[in-house]
Amino acid sequence: MDKGQAELRKFARQRGADLLGIASLDRFAELKPEKHPCSIFPEAKSVIVLGRRITRGTLRGVEEGTHFQAYDLFGYNWLDNRFVALTTFEVVEFLEDNGWEAVPLPALPPQIPPLGVPVRKGQPAPNVLLDLQDAAVRAGLGEIGYCGVLLTPQFGPRQRLQIILTDAELEPDPLFEGLLCDRCLECVKSCPLGAMSTEGEKAINICGRQMVVASIDFNKCRNCRNGARPNAYHPAGEPDRLAALCLRSCLDHLERTAKLTTAFQQAFRKRPVWAVDETGRRVQVPEEEN
Repeated sequence: MDKGQAELRKFARQRGADLLGIASLDRFAELKPEKHPCSIFPEAKSVIVLGRRITRGTLRGVEEGTHFQAYDLFGYNWLDNRFVALTTFEVVEFLEDNGWEAVPLPALPPQIPPLGVPVRKGQPAPNVLLDLQDAAVRAGLGEIGYCGVLLTPQFGPRQRLQIILTDAELEPDPLFEGLLCDRCLECVKSCPLGAMSTEGEKAINICGRQMVVASIDFNKCRNCRNGARPNAYHPAGEPDRLAALCLRSCLDHLERTAKLTTAFQQAFRKRPVWAVDETGRRVQVPEEEN
């Protein structure tokens, strides 16, 4: 499907995809049935991970501490549920118009527990949910940073993802071999709630790539007033931290150290950061040295 694959990428780009990575099913071999793509679509041959950027300006009001609604709408709600979903659905239509079946998967958190009983012996209970960030690494889009979030060379942490399973046998993309996270610990140092720690950090191994992630107390993150949001889909899901101080500090560091392929005329962080504790009281956080 070489020619068709090029057309697929072109079509996805035209429909708004900023990121597209492809993984073959052998890259998911070690996963349990409860997390395996073939439990959803047994005939699947390829896993496509699509992404659209969270625009940098969407985060501006949060960074300044003056306006949160732009991120709430365009970086969190509409981007995931409308913009990325529409791109995903149109790519599914493209595949099916060309004779390949395709299964679109929304960005549901993998922490949601089973919501039913197995309908056949030996089959996992519904719903089988894939880990979007894990799949994105397997599709070559980036790495998991110490902050516990997918980092891509184009946008750092600022993207939304969805998955398509298809029986089209596509050429997989190479795994990302670069290094974006340099263990600067800005995510840890900037958190005013102490939700992230180097104590108890864990190693994640995906397709032979080992990535170290901080210990994160997500219960503290759920009380964060510095840009974090509750999970939009289920209370068991991890809270959204992409506009929180920890991830904004990560983005600022990646840009300052020229780790990303995208560049801007002005620095993301222009003045001392604001931060509040869980009660809303203003607190000081250490600033990164230039």
